[in-house]
Amino acid sequence: MRVYVPLTLPGLAEAHKAGALGPAPLDAYAVTPALREWYRSDDVEELEYAALGRAAEGSLRLLAADPEAPRRRVVVAVDVPEGAVLTDPERGLDQAAYGEVRLAAAVPLSKAAAVHVDAGDAEEDVAAAAAALGAADRGDDDARFTVDGAEDHDLMWFGVQEIPNLIQ
Repeated sequence: MRVYVPLTLPGLAEAHKAGALGPAPLDAYAVTPALREWYRSDDVEELEYAALGRAAEGSLRLLAADPEAPRRRVVVAVDVPEGAVLTDPERGLDQAAYGEVRLAAAVPLSKAAAVHVDAGDAEEDVAAAAAALGAADRGDDDARFTVDGAEDHDLMWFGVQEIPNLIQ
């Protein structure tokens, strides 16, 4: 099963140094039944792109909590056995939780399929989005517009072997 783990660049550097994504439990995003129903598509690639988008917002939340991290969203796509993925049935109907999963164990970085990172030209919009996230969560429409502006930037795809270049 493909899952998308939100990180920051410092978090990616820690995972690279440790050789694993963790510690557990680890928040991630995947194509869940709730995400499939919300997105209303049978196209697996579209659904995975939606899960990647949810993980990118998770990365934005990590950036909002870490003002020292470079303002670039990071998502690591990893393949894990379906049994390694847990969902919270209590949050199944919560739209904010669509696609949310939890990994009960750390995941070796060798299981990563790719790393998705914002380009440098996204940093200004991502910084503004991270700063506006709290107000957007409280219902401020202008702040939500700013947060949505980060979504205008597609994350770039990198092979796992390129991680050392990303964390320099």
